[in-house]
Amino acid sequence: MTDLSPLVLAGIRAGRPLVGPQNVHVDVTNTCNAKCITCWDHSPLLDTPRTREWKQQTLPWERFEEVLAALDRMGSCRAVVLSGMGEPLLHPRIYDMMAEVKRRGWHLTVLSNLVAADIERLATAGVDNLLVGVHGATPDAYMAFHPGWTELQFTTLQSHLRKLVRAGVSTRHVQVINRDTAPDFVQMVRFGHRFRAERINYKLASLAGGTETTAITEDQRAWLREEAVPRARELAAELGVKTNLHLFERQIGTDSALTTTPMDEVGCYMGYVYTRIAVDGTVLFCCNTNVEVGHLREGPLDALWEGDRWQALRERIGRHEWLTGCERCGKFEQNVKWAERLRA
Repeated sequence: MTDLSPLVLAGIRAGRPLVGPQNVHVDVTNTCNAKCITCWDHSPLLDTPRTREWKQQTLPWERFEEVLAALDRMGSCRAVVLSGMGEPLLHPRIYDMMAEVKRRGWHLTVLSNLVAADIERLATAGVDNLLVGVHGATPDAYMAFHPGWTELQFTTLQSHLRKLVRAGVSTRHVQVINRDTAPDFVQMVRFGHRFRAERINYKLASLAGGTETTAITEDQRAWLREEAVPRARELAAELGVKTNLHLFERQIGTDSALTTTPMDEVGCYMGYVYTRIAVDGTVLFCCNTNVEVGHLREGPLDALWEGDRWQALRERIGRHEWLTGCERCGKFEQNVKWAERLRA
């Protein structure tokens, strides 16, 4: 496929996109089999829990087809993420969705905790980037991060990882760091090596809505900076495991436990390359569920992309007039990459 980066960069400089989104994130279900302690949607600590009706929502097949048709018309899509505010592998047609993405030749990323996987079917689905939410390297940390789960789920996760290794399927391990998982920080490298992770993505927990009490302590922050990150980097080099420790260091370099990304020094470019579509058809500017740009009932995705509401947000964020949640940017790594391209 044609490299659209020059057009994307020209659009950023012009202040208006010259091409449609290259990366599209589609949430397929709100249903989840876990209650991760830091989760904005399923944590038992939330001040305002999600309703039962919300948790039962899944993306209708017809809407999924409408989104793909709009992306076909735009001609810019290069990569699709199938995920959810729940566990995507619980969607009854998730493997059909994977097949439709691959049929179009797009890069496919799937985010999953793996526990609910039909692992044989997943292993042959052609997923290009399988992001596995691990969150811990020992049973104690794993169970603390996943209230209600036991060593059974940790064993299932490891069993599925072994099967993927045998099938030659590459995975990336996502390790969200909070007070419960921080003690396993260095061991996460060994865990990744054991299951041949293509990379370990460390991410400082993004906390809100009642989950703030699970943040790393100041003592843990100091330990991570001074001891754990250097040890993890040294071990990763020794074992040949790739990590994003250079980015994680920037996250823990902020002064506040609730500010995880230095946006003023990086900037945001998601309005030119990315969008996320929620299960109910809400179209989001980025992964921040509070930043809406419209709804698919108002018109197809390609019409919304060109609309005034989306453009107004691009201009506001281009002025670094940040919105609530930007201090916990979930697209920090992608923004860093685009910032580097602009400088180059």
